[in-house]
Amino acid sequence: MEWKLVEGRPIWIQLYEQLVYAIVSGRYPCGSRFPSVRELASQAQVNPNTMQRALSQLDAAGLTYTQRTDGRTVTENQTVIEIARRTLAKEEIFRYLNGMKNLGYEKAQAVAMLEEELAHEG
Repeated sequence: MEWKLVEGRPIWIQLYEQLVYAIVSGRYPCGSRFPSVRELASQAQVNPNTMQRALSQLDAAGLTYTQRTDGRTVTENQTVIEIARRTLAKEEIFRYLNGMKNLGYEKAQAVAMLEEELAHEG
């Protein structure tokens, strides 16, 4: 997994967001074992405590769960994953509409432009 971390935002939040994306996109399928804290921290080149904080947030969100001897596992609850996927999708839509607004487009114009692009794809 390629980690993209930027200054100005807490690292653990960025790690959490990227891990959520990895789960909802299927990189870590339902019911699969998650890499260890140390393994992920090494990959991301962050302190294990920072990675643990991000992973604890995944547990709190219901996307993963931890069993003492079996480590961390991705939830098998498709509803939880779909809610997270829709949340990310809505954030992408908001970014698009906000970016278009900043370019001077009205919401209807932005939607029409998107529909036009989709029509050319198909």
